[in-house]
Amino acid sequence: MLVVIDAGNSNIVIGLYRGDTLLTHWRLMTDGYRTADEIRILFGMLMREGGHDPAAVTGCCISSVVPQLNTALIQVAREGFKVEPIMVEPGIKTGIKLHNENPKELGADRLVNAVGASEEYPGEKIILDFGTATTLDYITAANEYKGGIILAGIQLSATALFENCAKLPRVDVAVPEKVIGRNTVDAISSGLTYGYAEMIDGLVRRMASEMGAKPRVIATGGLATTIAGVAASIDVVDPLLTLKGLKAIYHKNAKVGAA
Repeated sequence: MLVVIDAGNSNIVIGLYRGDTLLTHWRLMTDGYRTADEIRILFGMLMREGGHDPAAVTGCCISSVVPQLNTALIQVAREGFKVEPIMVEPGIKTGIKLHNENPKELGADRLVNAVGASEEYPGEKIILDFGTATTLDYITAANEYKGGIILAGIQLSATALFENCAKLPRVDVAVPEKVIGRNTVDAISSGLTYGYAEMIDGLVRRMASEMGAKPRVIATGGLATTIAGVAASIDVVDPLLTLKGLKAIYHKNAKVGAA
């Protein structure tokens, strides 16, 4: 079995594959202070609860944008699964041609998404990832990464309103029935959902115009489904895109005969 791990700023997502079949996946809250022992025990408990033996793991691929967790995750792979992990880092084989000015600056999560989308969705595409930050990345039909856009994530914006505006309440991100809110909660919800949807549609239009193409727009991340319900530009929601990218990267870099 292959274990793939995506350590993001808000969540750690773990996937368990047998061949090309995703057996199960888990989402944990990111805690940069967890030790390798804590993570190893937690992973083992999750796997055993699902009826999977950690000793059956034959490969591991890790993507992380949380540097303080990297050593612990590598240690978990080596000591918990008894495998040498493949880390998504500069120099790894991805099949993506990077055309940005400094390839080392590109976040591992965005690169993994580019790989997953290129494997799954041929042609010109824009990848939207609704995470702690919202990112838009342009990938050509020839698997060239042309660049992208980074903006504050929806939940981050909601938290900023609550923490910096004394009279505004904390609001869960949800789509209100009408754009014009008749109370404070609906007004904030409208701004977060309809506002982000309009921004996404506008940015997609500008990116497509700049590239002179009609790209397919693939959305992933925790709030992708919510925004896809109100954004006209989103064609596909793929919540497992990052896991698919990690699986593809593993097989591009693993020794012959590995998982």
